[in-house]
Amino acid sequence: LSSALGDNYPNPFNAQTLIPYQLAAPGRVKLAVYDMLGQKVRTLVEGAQEAGAYQVTWDSRSDLGNALASGIYFIRLEVEAFNAVQKVVLLR
Repeated sequence: LSSALGDNYPNPFNAQTLIPYQLAAPGRVKLAVYDMLGQKVRTLVEGAQEAGAYQVTWDSRSDLGNALASGIYFIRLEVEAFNAVQKVVLLR
């Protein structure tokens, strides 16, 4: 088992998308969504997790609960020395 950020589904998406990821070892995990300018718009996961497979749903809202505009966003998984980025398309 290696750490990985899977392809979100569906993509492009309208209301929500499912984001799978897996961890090879326990560690501090940060899974966040960034806009095209690199600004963080939503933190989905932040904290310690055990090794294993996970999935989280993003409802296309910001940390403040605002509906985000159509466009390209980036999902970034950070855990220990591992980083991965996935492009997602939100279509309203």
